[in-house]
Amino acid sequence: MAARKTQGRSLRPAKAGGRRRRNGQNADRREAILAAALDEFSARGFAAARLDDVARRAGVAKGTIYLYFRDKEALFQELVRSVISPLIARFEASAEIDLPARVVAERIIDMFVREVYGTRRKDVIRLIIAEGPRFPKLAEFYYREVISRVIAAVRALLRRAAARGEIPAEALARFPQLLVAPGLVAIVWHGLFDRFEPLDVAALMRAHLDLLFGERRPG
Repeated sequence: MAARKTQGRSLRPAKAGGRRRRNGQNADRREAILAAALDEFSARGFAAARLDDVARRAGVAKGTIYLYFRDKEALFQELVRSVISPLIARFEASAEIDLPARVVAERIIDMFVREVYGTRRKDVIRLIIAEGPRFPKLAEFYYREVISRVIAAVRALLRRAAARGEIPAEALARFPQLLVAPGLVAIVWHGLFDRFEPLDVAALMRAHLDLLFGERRPG
């Protein structure tokens, strides 16, 4: 009896270690599928992308994808959640900082240039711009998960700025899309025209701030 108990206790750490290894392998496989999906969606678009090709890029069987994602739409939605949503939480926190709106906007620009325009995240946004009209459910999902949160955060920032007299026009507080518009312009430009005329995105967005808030005075 004692021998059986000792043997049972000795097996538990091995089982726990096996579970950890399997969990790690599952997480790695899931990340590989998401990375392959981003490559495939970016190269072919959502409509033309096939799960067979995603599986081939990820080095897994097509059936393995269905262990993690219900279908192609669910795969895309999880791609947005994993790639974009964590950054949106940081954006919301930055917009709530109690500083002049111009200072906060400059920090947001730095975040956009570094964390969106300088990464594959811009490919996800460009994909939504291109495919959203054909797949309204994807557009609705992206609006709910990303756009509505960005607009709410920017609107709150601009309303504080208007109350403090930091912005000259009430229209800017009414239409927060005006503040974020250059980011969309930059992503569209990059996909279409950047090879002909590269765009200094940070300089573009700061020039836009000068138009909205007035030119920053030296010192």
